[in-house]
This record gives sequence, C-alpha cells and structure tokens, in this order.
Amino acid sequence: MTKMQRRDAAGLSRRGLLKGSAALGAATLVTPWGAPLRAQPVQGGTLRIGIAHGNTTDTLDPAIAEQVFTQMAIQAYNVYLTEVMPDGSLAGEAAESWEATPDAATWTFRLRDGLRFHDGTPLTAAAVVASLNYHRGDASTSAAKALFAPVTDIRADGDTAVVIALSSGNADFPVLMSDYHLPIKPARADGTMDPLGTVGAGPFVLDGFEPGVRATFSRNPDYFKPGLPHFDGLELLSIVDAAARQNALISGQVDVIDQVDLPTVRMMERAPGVVILSLNGGQHYGFPMDTRAAPFSDNHVRLALKLSIDRQELVDKILNGYGSVGNDQPINPSMPYFDASLEQRVYDPEQARWHLQQAGLDGLSVDIFLADAAFDGTIDAGLLWAEKAAAAGITLNVVREPDDGYWSDVWMKKPFTATYWGGRPTEDWMFTQVYQTGADWNETFWSNARFDELLLQARVELDQARRAEMYAEMQRLVRDEGGIVIPMFANYTMAHSDRVMTPEVVGANWILDGFRAPERWWFAS
Repeated sequence: MTKMQRRDAAGLSRRGLLKGSAALGAATLVTPWGAPLRAQPVQGGTLRIGIAHGNTTDTLDPAIAEQVFTQMAIQAYNVYLTEVMPDGSLAGEAAESWEATPDAATWTFRLRDGLRFHDGTPLTAAAVVASLNYHRGDASTSAAKALFAPVTDIRADGDTAVVIALSSGNADFPVLMSDYHLPIKPARADGTMDPLGTVGAGPFVLDGFEPGVRATFSRNPDYFKPGLPHFDGLELLSIVDAAARQNALISGQVDVIDQVDLPTVRMMERAPGVVILSLNGGQHYGFPMDTRAAPFSDNHVRLALKLSIDRQELVDKILNGYGSVGNDQPINPSMPYFDASLEQRVYDPEQARWHLQQAGLDGLSVDIFLADAAFDGTIDAGLLWAEKAAAAGITLNVVREPDDGYWSDVWMKKPFTATYWGGRPTEDWMFTQVYQTGADWNETFWSNARFDELLLQARVELDQARRAEMYAEMQRLVRDEGGIVIPMFANYTMAHSDRVMTPEVVGANWILDGFRAPERWWFAS
C-alpha cells in the first residue's frame, strides 16, 4: 500500500436510471456490490473514527442532519432505496429494481425480498412510504423537502412496491433516493415514521448516542449484503480540534480520521503507520452572504467581494495543494454538465473597487463570522482574504465564533459566514437543495426567477445538448449574481492506520467512502 493515495471520483452513469437493478453475488476478490478488493477481507474488530464535527445539539433526526458526525451515525444503522457506488454508478439498496413511465413522471421501486429491521419486523412498502412522506408537506423542516416538491403522491403497491408520482418528469429521480436524509425506517400504526427511532435495517445496530461526543454500534448479523460489514463494531468520536484528532490517530486512539489538517499534512505523511487518503470529489468551501441584508443585497457589493479574494493563495496555503480553485458556483468538472467555457474569476482589486463605486461606495467594511468548524483553516482563510481585500478598499473584519454551536447559532443566522458542501451526484440535486428559491438550505437566501425557471425546465429536458445549455446558464447565474464566494474545491483528505484496508476504488461522492467506510472497509489480518 502506498503512503499517500490520490484518487479521482468517477462520474455518475446515466445508463440504467430509467430502469435499474442491483444484483448480489460476487467472485472471491470482489465485494457483494462489485467493488474490487486489494486482499481478502477479514472479519472482526471495532472501527474507531475521529470526526471533525459534532455539537451538543446533534440529533439523529435524518431531516436535519447537517454535518458528518450525525450523517455518519444515521448512515451506519439505516438503509436507503438506492446507493451511489464507489465508481459513481447507481445501485439499488432496499430497492431491487426500478422503472419509470416514458415521461419519467411516475416511478415504481420494487423492494428486495426478505428485508428486515433490526427488531425483526419486515421492511415493507409501508415503511418506505412513511419514511419518504416525513420529508414532505408544509410542516416539514427537512433539508430534503425541496427534493420532494415535484412529488404529488407516494403509495404502496402491495408490500413490495412503491409508486411515486411527480408533477413533471425527472430522469435523475432514483439518484435522489440515495440522499443521506432519506433512510428507510419502520412505519408506525398511524402510517408515520419516528424520526428519532433507533431501529433501522443497516449494517450496524445503534447501541448508544451522545450528541457531539460519540456514537457506538455493533454489527448487524442479519444484514442482507452477504459478508458485510467486516467490522464487529463501530465507534464514532467527535474530535473537532484538528491537532487532537490527528494525535488520536498517531497514538492509536482511533483508526481513521475524516479530515487531515492540511497545514500539517506533510507531517502526517511522515508519521509511521499512517496512510493519507485524498480523493477528488465535489467538496467545496465557501463564504455565503445573506442576499436579503445590506450591503449584500447589492450584487455589485457581492461581485466586489468575489474579486477581492486570491483563490490560488487559499488552495496553496489552506489546502496545501490538495484541491483546486473555485469559480463561485458549485458544479465541478467531474459532473456531466460542467461548463468548462465559464471564465475563471481571478483576484482583481481594481475591478472590485469599480463594483464598489457602482454600488455608490468609496470603501466597504463588513464583519465575517467564522469558526474552524466550517472547515479546517477557516479562520486563516478569512485572515488571508482580509489582507488581499484591503487593496480593493474593503475592510474584512474576521469575527471568531466558537466551534461548538457554529452550525446551529451562526450558519444561516448571521449575514456573512463560512460553509462547506460535499459534491452531489447531479446538478439538479445541488441546485435544488442549496440554490432554489425557498430551499431549506439556501444559505444565501438567494432568489432568482430565471434560475428557478431553468431548474424546472432542465429537470424534464430529454435533449442532452439543450439540457447542457440550461445548466451552463444556471452556473453563470450563480457565479455572477449569486450570494456565495466559492474560492476552492477541496479534496476529501482523510487518514487511516495502515492496519485499515480499503477497496481498490473508494467512493468520493461524500467523505469516508460516501459515508460507507464502516460497511466497506476492514482490518488487515
């Protein structure tokens, strides 16, 4: 095994979306889900993961899970209708197959036979209906609510099929069902789902959960994927401090950490028994502005700020080269409709001054509220930006916020903050969750009628060239009129003990193998 591994994420295949299936069964050196292995996996041991996030306000409610500690915990003990595979393709998980009407407006998902929850009750279509309906309706506060806006009906067709009707077609709909907010949980007698219920059907059984501290699990002996998971137990530990997290790995207190402190990544590369795993996914770091609030309600001010940041400097100094420059829009080159012709925005203090003048300002002084809970190096990034922004007549006041409570008390509460996003498999998914008017996670509170119109049109457009044109225009609108500065795309840079084995292909759709490291990885014999 090499000391450092850099891998690129494969693009998601469109083939098989309108009619898909996933088959079990594998050869000796292939997992039951088709991922080639480096060596025969060994059963046993407890995997301990140190995670860079966690708050005392954490909850297992899947609708509002907003950072890796809770996302990993929820994923560990639940299953989903579909699953994005390490190579970017889509497979069925609880769903054995799916098919759509020719207009992609009605989808039928057929469930696997014999699926059971941890308490022994069968996983039926009623559970799927209850679980998905939880994210719908006016009263829903789910981050996945926007994904269900086109859904007009969800119904069971017997115990083993679910029919979902949309107001208009969506060729990407099966991919959306893999969203980590959408686990399948048991249905209650009244047809609803208990969002805080601890019974799932996933690879592990939840044993204990301490918000912002730890979550513990034991292997589900009746998991339906043969041979998985390989570990007998799982422990997730919230270790927000980067130095403490890395020391925990070096000293053997944990086996894996989800984020390496990039300013010290070279030291970690030299640490004995430690392997750096860096994956090029769609993860990006940004600084959202509340576009409803002055001065950010003026697009000239937003453009001035976008032009006052040195993107390459942040990639070099914050990411230590483990990433690439961003262009103030979230679609990355691995995605099918990325617009490579969109001009790359660069540091230009004179042009930034011009935009301030157009806003009627001789200079600008704004507070930006930051904590390293957003991403490692957030504070340093803000200070570097402030140094460069001064040349444009912009005073950027970095206000340090505590890590604990950042996501509940600062992000989307104060007008200028920091954020991070994992890449989504499709353009529609990213735009719908974060940029559509009224989306629960529209962190800039941006509203653009043309963007919303294009989003709906592209979702049902079957002409791929026309669809590409629509997504290109949406990328330009976000770049030139949106409320977020996205200076850099960051590799998922993790580290693990050399006794931890991984498949040859590791998923980069989310960190830690698409949140599925506990299911897919194993210890060396």
